[in-house]
Amino acid sequence: MRLTVVSGLAGAGKSVALNMLEDLGYYCIDNLPLGLLGEVSAETLHRQGLDFDRLAVGVDARAREAEIGHFAERIDTLRAAGIDLHVLYLYADEKTILRRYSETRRRHPLTGDNRTLVDAVAADIALTRPIAEKADVSIDTSRLNIHQLRDLVRNEVEGRVAGELAILVQSFGFKYGLPPAVDFVFDVRCLPNPHWVPELRALTGRDQPVIDHLDAQPALPEMRDHIAGFLTRWLPDFAAQDRTYITVAIGCTGGKHRSVYLAEAVAACLRADNDHVLVRHNEL
Repeated sequence: MRLTVVSGLAGAGKSVALNMLEDLGYYCIDNLPLGLLGEVSAETLHRQGLDFDRLAVGVDARAREAEIGHFAERIDTLRAAGIDLHVLYLYADEKTILRRYSETRRRHPLTGDNRTLVDAVAADIALTRPIAEKADVSIDTSRLNIHQLRDLVRNEVEGRVAGELAILVQSFGFKYGLPPAVDFVFDVRCLPNPHWVPELRALTGRDQPVIDHLDAQPALPEMRDHIAGFLTRWLPDFAAQDRTYITVAIGCTGGKHRSVYLAEAVAACLRADNDHVLVRHNEL
């Protein structure tokens, strides 16, 4: 049986992730008390005649603090019992969590008479830390919409099932800051910038005039080949270390032209050997 534990901060997208897993054929249980995780898993593992072999369980800070403190021990016990277990942790920065609750006007599960929303978010971070530390994959949803999060979850899960790395290649602009939780960062600000070509300034690296312009610059295809060659050489070694998810960030100044062009081009190269490559453009 394949068991995925989905956890994270309230407001970070746990329900979206569970819905995606349900669409992928998982039987999903949300807000399961941690004390029942072993019992439910064992029952599912040994019960005959079930029409599913994939279970996803949602766990959050509403579980008792003492139970969360034993999370790592429970996970190790289940794995020792032969369960293919994977922990997915979702988080977002505090500002984003506060904004999401303000926009939806939903009540944070840890708020109370003597706890403000800010205090509740801080408590959530502290309470779920043992889960975050045990996670196989952590996804920062601060800059993701629902569709992007669903794509990331699907890509990661399907890649793991197929025994392949799930790879996210993302473009970004250094002027807006480095994306969090990335494994490789490539700085391409040394390359010719289409921003200074008036007729290309309003376009992006996905528009054909920009693509044609950059294709004509010898340094761009060379940079593409070097980045793709490096990743193609070393990603199998990461997969051999039981890594299931790799994030590659390619940055230029504003995140509109060079990094977008190269993210698309590098992803196309990687797809020759891997079906689970996703592209995201942070600044578009």
